[in-house]
Order: sequence, then structure tokens, then C-alpha cells
Amino acid sequence: MKPASKFIATFILSGCAWAAMAANNNSTSTLSTIAEQSGFQKTGRYDEVDRLCHAFQASYPKEVRCITFGHTPENRPMLALLATRTDVFRAEDARNKHLPVTLIQGGIHAGEIDGKDAGFLALREALNNTAAKNTLDMQILLFVPVFNIDGHERFAAWNRPNQRGPEEMGWRTTAQNYNLNRDYIKADAPEMQAMLKLINDWDPLAVIDLHVTDGAKFEHDISIQVEPVNSGDLALRQAGKLLRDNVIADLAKSGSLPLPFYMSFQREDDPMSGFVDNVAPPRFSNGYLPLRNRFGMLVETHSWKDYPTRVRITRNTIIAILDQVAQNGQTWLKTAQESDQRASQLGGQNVAVTYKTSGKERDIAFRGYAYTRSMSDISGALMTHYDESKPQIWNVKLRDEILPDAVIQAPKAGYIVPAGYSTAVAEKLRQHGISFRTINADLDNIAVEQFNASKVSFQAQSFEGHQGLKLQGDWAGKKQNVRKGALFVPIAQARSRLVIALFEPLAPDALVNWGWFNNAFERKEYMEAYVAEDVARQQLANDPQLKAAFEKKIAEDSDFAKSPSARLDFFAQRHSSWDNRYQVYPVMRVDNIPQ
Repeated sequence: MKPASKFIATFILSGCAWAAMAANNNSTSTLSTIAEQSGFQKTGRYDEVDRLCHAFQASYPKEVRCITFGHTPENRPMLALLATRTDVFRAEDARNKHLPVTLIQGGIHAGEIDGKDAGFLALREALNNTAAKNTLDMQILLFVPVFNIDGHERFAAWNRPNQRGPEEMGWRTTAQNYNLNRDYIKADAPEMQAMLKLINDWDPLAVIDLHVTDGAKFEHDISIQVEPVNSGDLALRQAGKLLRDNVIADLAKSGSLPLPFYMSFQREDDPMSGFVDNVAPPRFSNGYLPLRNRFGMLVETHSWKDYPTRVRITRNTIIAILDQVAQNGQTWLKTAQESDQRASQLGGQNVAVTYKTSGKERDIAFRGYAYTRSMSDISGALMTHYDESKPQIWNVKLRDEILPDAVIQAPKAGYIVPAGYSTAVAEKLRQHGISFRTINADLDNIAVEQFNASKVSFQAQSFEGHQGLKLQGDWAGKKQNVRKGALFVPIAQARSRLVIALFEPLAPDALVNWGWFNNAFERKEYMEAYVAEDVARQQLANDPQLKAAFEKKIAEDSDFAKSPSARLDFFAQRHSSWDNRYQVYPVMRVDNIPQ
């Protein structure tokens, strides 16, 4: 047997032995899970989470609180376990004592449920000081076993056909068919709104999002991605890199083969295409938290490892995270709080709102399996087939140099949301914990910037319940009247990056791009053709320059020349009846604080 084969065989056997040992040692315990009792072949239903949440509090009354932080659309309680030995069980006291808070969430995609079973096991060990020793003396742990609870209870075999175990599992999306890991910034789902309130209340230093990857078959068993590392505050990036690299090192010591990038091929189903790292947009957990100047960690175990192995690796990851926050949390929390101060001074500065991966490549030795590629008589496509009995090194390319892409200059003061849109936007700002105030008097002829769209592209179909929108255009200065009841959202606040992400059209998950202001880009008033004809003739007679411009456009633009509606619109747009709010983004930028 080759050395790599011996390693994998030992690794799998140790996983099975660990599962059997855990089941045997804890089968009679009130704190053991169905997963443990079944040798990690099964996972429990949500009533088990309810039972264990209260059982942990009963067993560790000085260290654990079982809290309800919301309810799902199907009226299930959203439960979290708050665990610490600091005697601090209120968010206000945690802030006053400068205690780092670690939030670990499982089951945002409820079919990927490793985090629930691993989290209960790791929590019990941390409380018993058999692992992560004394780490709860130096931090507060918030453990959410299942985020997508209604999806978890859509329970069946084969809900994840490209995953090995457990025997049955939950569903990817919520009862309202939301994908919660596309919802962080738009926060449509009641579950996400509850999670954001939990985050606003406790202000965790790190939010750990536990997943199971899709994809090909290979030996690597987990990826750990953290931001800020490539984006966000520069000083916080260094701390984020240390968190990521230290957790990866701890996992490697425990026998895993971890990597710092999501292991998805550059070209689907083509191992030789290599890998491309990126920065996730803020609809994702690890793209959202950096906008709050906090760590977002995406943990992805590999779907083709069996369930005992995946739970063990996830447990090891949680233990490593608790260890790292215990060792470095105070320093990292200070850095994060200093980044809050720097964020409040971003007015007038250049800020990246998207990132891109450069073309720079480097060679990596990736631990895969032997494979063949052949044309399928089923799909008619070239398909890859892996032989898991034959580990093989793939010498492939990795692109992981990430650079700023779209960069905007932040307004010096902030943004104004007109009164007509203020109610809905105010609620969204509250959900994110963003500061704003209502303008209580009419403002006449103030200097603002408005974004005039030169091109508007509506998304062809709904995505997450929205018809998306993409704008091209520029901000331009003008004088504008602002009606009382408008909102002023200042840049001078800790969450200024999040403010920018919500309101800048070039930001990928800005509200305007999710379709919040689509009405502003729909034409509502028209001039009848026979009226437009008369208006056009009068305009041509009165304005020789307009006449010359019209004739030139006919000569140079054949599509325009052939379109009666385009020709009439040429004149309608130059008439006083034209809607001057059409294709104008309603949100304004200001360089002076409105009084």
C-alpha cells in the first residue's frame, strides 16, 4: 500500500473508532446526541436540540444558559446555548468587561448538519475541560445548533445526494424557500432578522459558519476561509490571517488536510483547471461580517468524507477556534474596536466595494484521486470518474492574489434616503444596527450628489424572491429639495462599510441591486405619438441645434433611424413633461451634514 493510501486508511479507521468510542462512553448520558448513540450514522430532529439546550443548562447551571432569540415562520423556537465561566450572561456586561464573544452556527443549510452534532460534543468537552481547556474562562460562546430550523425539519434521506451521511437530514432552504446564506445583507427571512438581532446584541468578535461542501472527490477534508484577510480593514486583515492560519495548523496537527480556499474547480468537473480564491459578497456570512469589522469564518468539510469523519473534523475545528480565541481574543478584540474607529473616519476616502482575483498563478500539489474523463451517453457531456482507491497528486494552478476591483469615494457626510422610501429603509437599517436620524424639517436647494443611470439592466428572472437590477452611470452634483421625513445615514459610524455596501450602486448587494428601488427605473408617464409629433415639429422649428443633432443621429445610428418610438422619445426627453426622476437612483449622497 502506498504511504498516502495508508494515511487515508488510518484516518478513516480512526474516525470510525472515534465514533464508536464516543457512542459507547456517552450512550447513557443526558447530554449525548442521537448521532453519538448511533455511531454517527444518524442525526437527531429539532426536538433533540430543544432537549439538549435545556439539559446543558440544568447540568451546568453556573456556565450555560439556553436562550430563545427568535421564532421561525413555522413558529419553532430559535435556540442558542450561551456558555462561559466568566459569570457574564448579559451582552452589556460582556462589552463593559471587553470579553470576546464567539458565535458558532450550524445548519444554515440544514442538510449540512455536521456542526450541530460536532458542536454539542465540543461544548460538552469544553465544559468538562477534557478539550479546549479553560477556554470558556476567557470568552463567551454562543452556539446556535441549527439556524435553518424549518428546513431541518424537512427531514428525509437523499436530501443531499452528493454527501455521505447521515442517513437522513434536513433541507437546504427555509420554509419560505430562502437560502439563508444569501440573505445576510438583504435580511428578508425572519430567521436572518433574528440572527442579526443576536449579532447586534452580542457583537461577536467572530462568527463561525459551519458547512459541508459540494464538489469533486479528493483527499483534502476541510477548508477554512476567513475575512478580513483580503478585504476590509488592513490591521484586522493581519489578525484574520492569524486566526485562519492557526486554526489550519491545529487541524493539520490532528491529522486533517486543511486548505485556506474553497475547493471548487475553476472549470466545473475539470480537476486540471485548478482553483481560484475570491472574496465573498456580503450576502454570504464571511462577506458580511468584515463589513462590521469582525471575523467571518466559513468552514467547509468535504461532502464525500463519511459522517463520523466529518463530525470529528468539525469538532476539532470548534476546539481549535475556542483555543485561538482564548489565546488571542483580547488582542484581536482591541484591534477590531480600533478598526471601528478607523471605519468612522472613512468619509471622503476611497473604499473598495468589490474584489477580483488577478491572473497571477502559482503551482500547488493537491491531493486528489486517480480519475478518467469520458463522454457520457446519459448527459452527452464529458464526465469525470474518480477512483478513491488510488490517491494521486494533482499538480495544478491556484490563483489566490486578490485585489480591489470597484472602488468608490465615500461621501464626506453620508447618504439621504427620501421620505417616500424612509419607512422600509429605516427598518432595514435597524436590522443591521446602523445609526441614522430622521430629518424633521424641509431642506431647500441643498447640495447633493445623485446617481444618474446611463444603463439599466433588469435581471431576467427572480432570485431569492427579487428581480435584481444592475446600473451603470455616475454620481453628479446638483441642488435638491429634501422633504422632511427623509433619513440621514452618516458615514461617521463604526459600520460605515456596511452603510456603503447598502447604498452604493457598484456594491454587489446594495439595496438597489436587490430591486428595492425598481419603481424609479420604470417609465410611468408617456406622450401620445400624435402629440409627440406636434411637439417634435415645434422643437425642430425653434432649435436649429436640436435639429442638427436629430439629423446626425439618424445618419449615424441605423437602429435609431428605424425605430419610431426611439425617434419620438428623442424629443419627449427634451420636453418639460419628461419625468426628471426617471432612472435617477433616489438615494442621495452629501458632503455636509444636513441641519
